[in-house]
Amino acid sequence: MFRLDNKTAVITGAGSGIGKAIAEVFAAQGAQVYVLDMDEKSSSDTIKEICDQGNKAAFFKCNVANQQEVKATIAEIVRQHNTLDILVNNAGIAHIGQADNTTEADFDRIVAVNIKGVYNCLHETIPFMKQKGGVILNVASVAALVGIPDRFVYSTAKGAVAAMTLSVAKDYLNQHIRCNSISPARVHTPFVDGYLAKSYPGKEAEMYEKLSKTQPIGRMAKPVEIAHLALYLCSDEASFITGCDYPIDGGFVRLNT
Repeated sequence: MFRLDNKTAVITGAGSGIGKAIAEVFAAQGAQVYVLDMDEKSSSDTIKEICDQGNKAAFFKCNVANQQEVKATIAEIVRQHNTLDILVNNAGIAHIGQADNTTEADFDRIVAVNIKGVYNCLHETIPFMKQKGGVILNVASVAALVGIPDRFVYSTAKGAVAAMTLSVAKDYLNQHIRCNSISPARVHTPFVDGYLAKSYPGKEAEMYEKLSKTQPIGRMAKPVEIAHLALYLCSDEASFITGCDYPIDGGFVRLNT
């Protein structure tokens, strides 16, 4: 079950964190994985780890906020394989701030990557998927579902991702394209470690524990746990599922009272 043999999967932002875990799991299940990211060093490490396990992966440096770069990248992947079966819109950047202290530059930067980046990948991928169907998975966030302090533009962007998921799922039913989203809560990624080191020097362990306890389950998620849900939703075993969002949050949305 959950094999992805002979499937071509594009995963954005897969150089590290959740995207890396998804790339590794998909490749282990037989997919030809394409990592789209701006970070050449971390992406090269991801590709090496996957290939060292005897699985298939390749890297394209691509800024998802630039439609021409996305267009050229997707066209080249399709040229090589004559197909594109799975798209995971994972690339995204974070921001901390409220409506009155979020600068216009920061607002535009988050929108460019977290909203327009998803649109660009949808815009360039769907025409190929319309030929024989496909699966799209968007990475949203619990920030789109509940109010989280100091996440104004990030929540705005992830709310847009959730809305795009429903729109795409509805529009392409007849072309056999499924589109779902997942909404993680806090996940222990290199971003979290970097944030703690920068914001709380000398108190990293204390703050990590504090953040972990905001999840009712008592800890942050591991990236591979997110990847396992992504695998299911992109597999043929989930062929009856479209237009859905799946919180994967340790009880954050429903149990945080």
